[in-house]
Amino acid sequence: MAHRRGRAGIGALKKKGETSKFTKKAEEIKTTSLKSAMETVKQLEIKLTKFAKAHHKTIAKDPAFRHKFLSMCAPLGVDPLTTKKSFWSFLQMGDFYHELAVKVAEVCFAYRSRNGGIMSIKEVQSVLLRRGTKFRLNEVVTNYSADDIVVAIGKLKQLGSGFRTVKVGGTQMILSVPTELDNDHVQVIQLAQNAGGGITLNSVSDMIGWEDDRVKRAMDLLLSEGMAWIDRYEGLEYYWFPSVWKDSFVM
Repeated sequence: MAHRRGRAGIGALKKKGETSKFTKKAEEIKTTSLKSAMETVKQLEIKLTKFAKAHHKTIAKDPAFRHKFLSMCAPLGVDPLTTKKSFWSFLQMGDFYHELAVKVAEVCFAYRSRNGGIMSIKEVQSVLLRRGTKFRLNEVVTNYSADDIVVAIGKLKQLGSGFRTVKVGGTQMILSVPTELDNDHVQVIQLAQNAGGGITLNSVSDMIGWEDDRVKRAMDLLLSEGMAWIDRYEGLEYYWFPSVWKDSFVM
């Protein structure tokens, strides 16, 4: 019996030694792969910088090109919108998005009492256009898109300001209040959008088959936040949503 235990012990030691070798080799491969990946990222960053310097005028003037450029940066964790001390400062994009974020926030605050803090990006763009918005910090940028506004809102979100974007159907909306909207709230707003801005409790129940209590809970929060208005007509209660009702008139 002792002889058998000895053989088993030797086998175990051999296996342990082999496992140790495999572990060591795996660590070596992991280290090599990490170094290779870091070197690849570094080279890509260099190429990205050269690209930005060569095309900085197009990046500044063309919103679609600018969006594609930022999409190229994102997977590498590169942020061209950082401080002026950054090696990306020649783009001056940080200044542009900072000022755009401020102007978008001003519009959202001005209209909050009317829409409860939810407003479509299209409507925000329309208001900025009517105001003849100019950018003092970056005079090179003369045009901006909905994608630029989404990026600007992302910068506000990082500050914990309550600003964020939410998609309602095919419309991108800006929320400027800390209220959390769940899927029920978003779906109710989408139904109102599809109906031209107004719905009833019964129409919601009929369209998506919810129980009355579920519809009422969703609607009560939207009413309390001012995102919906109630209008009584011929014994019926209509719920109107200024954010999607006004959006349908924005060209």
